[in-house]
Amino acid sequence: MQTILIAGGAGFIGSNLCESLLPEFKVICVDNLITGEKKNIEELLKNPNFKFLEMDITRPREGTDNEFLNINYIFHLASPASPNKKSKRSYVNFPIETLLVNSIGTYNLLELAKERNAKFLYASSSEIYGDPAISPQNEEYFGNVNPNGIRSVYDEGKRFGEAITMAYYRKYNLDTRIVRIFNTYGPKMRADDGRVISNFINQALSNQPITVYGDGSQTRSCCYVDDMVDGLKRAMFAEKAKGEVINIGNPDERKVIEIANLVKKMINPDSKIIFEELPEDDPKIRRPDIGKATKILQWNPTTKLEEGLIKTKDYF
Repeated sequence: MQTILIAGGAGFIGSNLCESLLPEFKVICVDNLITGEKKNIEELLKNPNFKFLEMDITRPREGTDNEFLNINYIFHLASPASPNKKSKRSYVNFPIETLLVNSIGTYNLLELAKERNAKFLYASSSEIYGDPAISPQNEEYFGNVNPNGIRSVYDEGKRFGEAITMAYYRKYNLDTRIVRIFNTYGPKMRADDGRVISNFINQALSNQPITVYGDGSQTRSCCYVDDMVDGLKRAMFAEKAKGEVINIGNPDERKVIEIANLVKKMINPDSKIIFEELPEDDPKIRRPDIGKATKILQWNPTTKLEEGLIKTKDYF
């Protein structure tokens, strides 16, 4: 049985990925629990093919080499990801850690992949496109990013992670691929992660006003986590994905106010919708061009937003 290392495996997407891979692989989950939660993997700890290591990938791995002797695949999903500064788990509140996990952390995992001749997947983000001037965003678009704004620790961290991943591919012919993850939602999201869908659902469930930033005309394209996990797995295991950068997300673009009204109607029709100032450098549009994923991975999302919202509401 082959072994997979998942950095950030106790996080939202990472824990769902761990669970999905366990029937076929041994899984080593590495997480420092800054934004991940051990409760996400509690059930998995009962499985003899699952191992959890609480560690920080930005630090030297002295004393742990024996744990990583037979690694075949590495998924690098480790990083804070929420932009909402009101959330304690936001990368705005962990700026240095976010930069380091996407730079030194990525370097350390790439070195491990090189030593073990393991396939490597770097989880980048749609945030590398910044506030885009084109829509939908395809992989050839260089983006429109503020390099030193409040969101730059994440945006530029992900850009560096992509650059060093491609450097290892070009210099060492390492079997790498980069996935640009677009907005994702579903079970095991943190209630306090500060992102659109978790915010709206939890506010509606607790009879609080639903908070929309700006006038709600900005758009998001939201991918259900099961579809995202399927895309990540296809990207890792597809031979044609070597050396590629691939968008994974749902191209079903919705206005934020539309999502708020959907949640209101579904959970609490009496909820009030209130509006607050749009955060600095918040993107106005977000929609992936997934033509490359469809061609290379034969991947398309299958979960409609309304269906995914019901599942997410049930989880919370």
